[in-house]
Amino acid sequence: MGLKAGIVGLPNVGKSTLFNALTAAKAEAANYPFCTIDPNVGVVTVPDERLAKISGLVKPQKIVPTVMEFVDIAGLVAGASKGEGLGNQFLANIRETDAILHVVRCFEDSNVVHVAGSVDPLRDIGTINTELILADLDSVDKRLKRIEKAAQSSKDANIKIEYGLVKKVWSALNDSKPARTVEVNDDEQPFLHELHLLTTKPVLYVCNVAEKDYVSDSAVDSGATKSAWVKQVEELAAHEGNQSIAICSAIEAEISQLPEDERLEFIQSLGMKEPGLSRLIREAYKLLNLITYFTAGEKEVRAWTIRKGTKAPQAAGVIHSDFERGFIRAETYHCEDLFQLKSESAIKDAGKYRSEGKDYVVRDGDVLLFRFNV
Repeated sequence: MGLKAGIVGLPNVGKSTLFNALTAAKAEAANYPFCTIDPNVGVVTVPDERLAKISGLVKPQKIVPTVMEFVDIAGLVAGASKGEGLGNQFLANIRETDAILHVVRCFEDSNVVHVAGSVDPLRDIGTINTELILADLDSVDKRLKRIEKAAQSSKDANIKIEYGLVKKVWSALNDSKPARTVEVNDDEQPFLHELHLLTTKPVLYVCNVAEKDYVSDSAVDSGATKSAWVKQVEELAAHEGNQSIAICSAIEAEISQLPEDERLEFIQSLGMKEPGLSRLIREAYKLLNLITYFTAGEKEVRAWTIRKGTKAPQAAGVIHSDFERGFIRAETYHCEDLFQLKSESAIKDAGKYRSEGKDYVVRDGDVLLFRFNV
């Protein structure tokens, strides 16, 4: 689907280290601001154990996972909305993404300079969020001035709808609130989309912690405590209606550099069930409101990405536009039925193999065969 999550934050918070671990790319990770001037783009596989389980039962010739794009964007600083620190260029790069992974420094290290002189996650988050709001306010202010006179004299209902929306958004931004907090109706939604605002994008806060402070899932179960900094970010995210996750970029970078056959042993030695990046990728996937369906046959088992709520013809169109244009029906069952019954023939015998029409809303985990005629 070409969906992108932008990795943002202040300089020296570990963005490029995280990106390198995510994509096995070699973005320069240096101890000084603006070492990343052009955004680095990497395509990563979305971890999904269901794909391997389906393949184990279907035994295809080829397995194709679904993927996401991550964009490593250079560090923002206070004043970025006015062009400080190459801010205009960086803000433009963020504008081209679909979601924001906001990396927050939650570790002390005297060898890594902090641009503000000390570690303070809430202050750092405030700096970035303020710059995004100011950039949006500048954009919306210009738009408001352009349409204000037209809205007062025109009888065009669409102009009046747009004007009302822009005023609401301007008021929220002027009160230091992100555009995503504005209530928007169905008539206003297209005009909001056309504004391409930074603060309408969903946000996942990524707490980058020191190795000694990293708490894996299994460690949490055993009663270990999170750092105060991580708790602060979690509380802020909950208040905003956003999500947060804790990652140790240094550990993840080390895991990513190991040979495949040594990774599991290393992960288990740290008390981890899986790499933290697997959780991060899945959270980013959910952040974009994405789900996965599968196609399964002897030649290929493949995972496909669609937005939650997509109907069958549009899901078919992800494979090929002809599938959507000539859609007849979708033959489907859920992957859990396959895991339980072990074969498609057993699923049919159990009465769980269905034929669905154009109004069927595809579920996460559906296995689909599209019938079409062009």
